[in-house]
Amino acid sequence: MNKLKLVYFVFLMLTACSVFVICAAEPAAQTRAAAFGNARGVPVYLSRPATAEKTPNSNGFIQRWLLLEPIRQSSLRSNQQLTDSFVQASVKREYFPNQLTVVPHDGDKVTVDGTELTWHAVDTNKYNVSLYTFAYVLNKPTNNVLFWAVTVVNCPQEMKGVRLAVGSNAASVWWVNEQEVIDIYGDRHMLIDDGVSKRLTLRKGPNIVRCAVINSPGISDFCARFLDNEGKPLKKFTVNLNDAGK
Repeated sequence: MNKLKLVYFVFLMLTACSVFVICAAEPAAQTRAAAFGNARGVPVYLSRPATAEKTPNSNGFIQRWLLLEPIRQSSLRSNQQLTDSFVQASVKREYFPNQLTVVPHDGDKVTVDGTELTWHAVDTNKYNVSLYTFAYVLNKPTNNVLFWAVTVVNCPQEMKGVRLAVGSNAASVWWVNEQEVIDIYGDRHMLIDDGVSKRLTLRKGPNIVRCAVINSPGISDFCARFLDNEGKPLKKFTVNLNDAGK
């Protein structure tokens, strides 16, 4: 009887080890870039755009972006470094040509310090964009990095007196139609409408929104929406990344 128990115990141990080996052997890089999906045991809230256009969500948040794979920041070791001068110097350094004006397309590539990086068109099903998850799923660095994001907001008519309202973890700089409109610095969590621009005008047709988010350790993410002249979420526009440059 003891021998039977011993054989049974060994069988269970071998089975458990086999399951562990099989799970561990799953390729770490299995088509992460293709579909995002659930990867590496982490729920992913990003997907490839399935439609040509996307409207903001019910609270006005923009949910479609072009994200560049993260750029390593070798001089960044702590979020205590994220002062206005440090962030401005990091963001304004030229990593790739026309970085403050280019409107990329899904799959475009740039080379930064000898490393090829790809732009990815993504939709988020949350109000925010998880940059940490984006990088993690693609097996890219998640700490001490700088992210670039671009989107194209298409307005049916000119909209005056609106404000861009954003939040980010950690620091970020924002542009609308090549004009710098928001800068938020320091070690901070993402809060809705943490930074709000002065009143500006969105022109009829495409308007380019661009941001750079820099973070040391922690969960990098951001959110963005426009507020109308009464402070209510602006929702009468669409996002179509194919309209870039039109």
